[in-house]
Amino acid sequence: MSTTTKPINQKAWFLVLPVLICVAFSAIVPLMTVVNYSVQDIISPERRVFVGTEWFAAVMRDDELHSALYRQLGFSLAVLAVEIPLGIMLALSMPAAGWKASAVLVIVALSLLIPWNVVGTIWQIYGRADIGLLGYTLQKMGIEYSYTGNATDAWLTVLVMDVWHWTPLVALLCYAGLRSIPDAYYQAARIDGASKLAVFRFIQLPKMRGVLMIAVLLRFMDSFMIYTEPFVLTGGGPGNATTFLSQYLTQKAVGQFDLGPAAAFSLIYFLIILLLCFILYNWMQRVGTQEVEVEQ
Repeated sequence: MSTTTKPINQKAWFLVLPVLICVAFSAIVPLMTVVNYSVQDIISPERRVFVGTEWFAAVMRDDELHSALYRQLGFSLAVLAVEIPLGIMLALSMPAAGWKASAVLVIVALSLLIPWNVVGTIWQIYGRADIGLLGYTLQKMGIEYSYTGNATDAWLTVLVMDVWHWTPLVALLCYAGLRSIPDAYYQAARIDGASKLAVFRFIQLPKMRGVLMIAVLLRFMDSFMIYTEPFVLTGGGPGNATTFLSQYLTQKAVGQFDLGPAAAFSLIYFLIILLLCFILYNWMQRVGTQEVEVEQ
């Protein structure tokens, strides 16, 4: 008895091809421009000198860049350490069905609708001691708080602001993962007399692994590129307390008009994000594989 394999129709790719071409063009052209600037000394619009890897070497020797990188890594790790557990707890506490679930979803997602510059403005007013609720309350409690004069207060304010703005994204992703778990798992857990902690450990958390990986990667990449909120709130200060990598890059390119070093730094910045996300993704995959093997 012979079996025939039906040929796969590839004509659908012709419908997607224009989109792929547009995306590739909009990505490759800016990238090639940055690469071109990174190997040249742009003296004037008409005069340019090829310098090879000189700008890359200069950027790697920049102590301010190293400080901004460590500051950025600390901030991104703090964001993940706070937002991921908080998002999971928020998703677990949300109603599963009914009108209450719809209302809670809308309320939780409200902060995601606010533009980044408006978020910075809101917290700029909120933290002021004269008219802001947070600053005024802390002052009445006898706590010295000034996000414009104290480096620790500024850093913590930016962190809390980011947690307030983006934890709902983690919560919504986790909520979607929880709702996709078949009810048969919970029924089996009830028959076995499993506790809520056991249900979370052996049912909910493993089933949320996929969405958690997406949440971690999204929040890490976004926090690693944060610019607008701290720029509006503190301007990168006091001192360099909230000057992260993206703002340092902007100062190089726009403030000092060092297009060559800024272009070289942009490529290094891109490679750092790519490398860290690759390491983080593979680590999460390995942890998930090990847990599956242990359970089996």
